[in-house]
Amino acid sequence: MSLNIIVLAKQVPDTRNVGKDAMKEDGTINRAALPAIFNPEDLNALEQALRIKDKNPGSTVTLLTMGLPRASEIIREAIYRGADGGIVLTDRVLGGADTLATSYSLAQAVKKFGNYDIILGGRQAIDGDTAQVGPQIAEKLGLPQVTYAEEVVDVADGHVTVKRRLEHGVETVKAPLPCVVTVNGSAADCRPRNAHRLMKYKYAVSTSEKAKLAPEAQAFVDARPYLNIQEWSAAYVDADPEQIGLAGSPTKVKAIENVVFTAKESLCLENNDEQIENLVKELIANHTIG
Repeated sequence: MSLNIIVLAKQVPDTRNVGKDAMKEDGTINRAALPAIFNPEDLNALEQALRIKDKNPGSTVTLLTMGLPRASEIIREAIYRGADGGIVLTDRVLGGADTLATSYSLAQAVKKFGNYDIILGGRQAIDGDTAQVGPQIAEKLGLPQVTYAEEVVDVADGHVTVKRRLEHGVETVKAPLPCVVTVNGSAADCRPRNAHRLMKYKYAVSTSEKAKLAPEAQAFVDARPYLNIQEWSAAYVDADPEQIGLAGSPTKVKAIENVVFTAKESLCLENNDEQIENLVKELIANHTIG
């Protein structure tokens, strides 16, 4: 059985390298000023999609991402690992979107994509940690959803069987297709790049990137359709201007504050049981512990 699989992925700021320029004055993330990476749990979702593809010859895996044009970087990364192609939903009017506006925009793109059997994505993105976008997309598309997935066990007879990792154990559920599955970071790590695919697709570019190439390089890409990464606009997916970007985002950042912890005083202890005992008593007395 061949399947059309969509993987929702996001290029996120590397939260290990957040500096003073991380936020704009309007409270939105200054993504252009931050190092960008493939959202970790979306890589777990990609691996589950590729495993489904391995078990079902003829299946296709398409990455769908929303962001700046440079988000095509994660499309290439997915292709190197086994995906068949990707779409970058990019438009200035999509900027500043919260989870509600983001899920609406992506749901519109999925509708435009049309023929799909299963949608996978990471449980949450490290730049928001809300875990809301996947379930919201499922609701907007009217699809069943399975969250906290650790393994897609099987896809057969119009149903997907999923093992879920929950707080107090594991459960296995079955859902009808099409459906949305969000994947935990506890799922299998994504496979590495394939050297053959890396050589074949290293010149893959999006529409914006191709426009900046020399005429000879553009002709090279045009002669090889598999090197073209699609870019879709808000208008192309028939998005309502009132439901996208800042206009469609009821969540607003009112203030940003940098919190810096400083040590007011310190205490040096010797290898002495009495001093340690007195310190513990003091910490209990001021409710630091206990």
